[in-house]
Amino acid sequence: MTGGRSERNVTFADLAAVVECEKGPFFVKAMRNRPGGRRDSIVREEVINPFVRAVSPALLWAAYDDHWIALGFEIVDGRRANLRPGSPDLPAVVGLLNASAELECPDAARDWPETRWDRFAATAGEAELFRGDSLLHADINHTNLLIGDRAWAVDWGWPTRGAGFIDPATLVVQLVSGGHTPEAAESWAARCTAWSEAAPKAIDAFAAAEVRMWREMAERRPGRPARRALADAAEAWAEHRGVAGL
Repeated sequence: MTGGRSERNVTFADLAAVVECEKGPFFVKAMRNRPGGRRDSIVREEVINPFVRAVSPALLWAAYDDHWIALGFEIVDGRRANLRPGSPDLPAVVGLLNASAELECPDAARDWPETRWDRFAATAGEAELFRGDSLLHADINHTNLLIGDRAWAVDWGWPTRGAGFIDPATLVVQLVSGGHTPEAAESWAARCTAWSEAAPKAIDAFAAAEVRMWREMAERRPGRPARRALADAAEAWAEHRGVAGL
């Protein structure tokens, strides 16, 4: 078994490796089998995979014992998406988000409402703007977007059901953090159907929630400059939208 990480599939797990074997190769992602969010995440990824194979590598097998849960995926050749200004990857990223938005939300995800931003919303009414029936990846960043002979969305570790604009909105913050102006970042998001169909007040509420979330995450782990950069990006985006009271 080859240890470490491979940019052919990228993930955060207790173990991630490319396994060469008689029936392989496979990209193997494993978590310790003990109660908690990390276990829940890998179980969700197993459940959702049959419904997202149009945009994500196929899960080929799963194995459980008392100590570990392991998933074996097909190998795809790709690299992390470049989200910087002028990157040739940006059209492919937008196309990938549009393809993801076309996926039907399966019954398996009906009990996974998107609530992670609720506590960062100013009011319960604003949190309701994040509700919807779209299947969301909800962790859009350059490590989860692979570019090769086609684009892939990997690490479906926490899929949810919510407002379709949320995935393009999280891309906006990633783009601003990568060097885009908020206006330029929104111009890419505007190419996503789910964004163009969203109510501006819902996007405003989400932008404000993103600021509060990334501020908290940056303060919780001050030794991680990437979190501070994302907090700064979220603030720049909210200011661009004229969101006040932050």
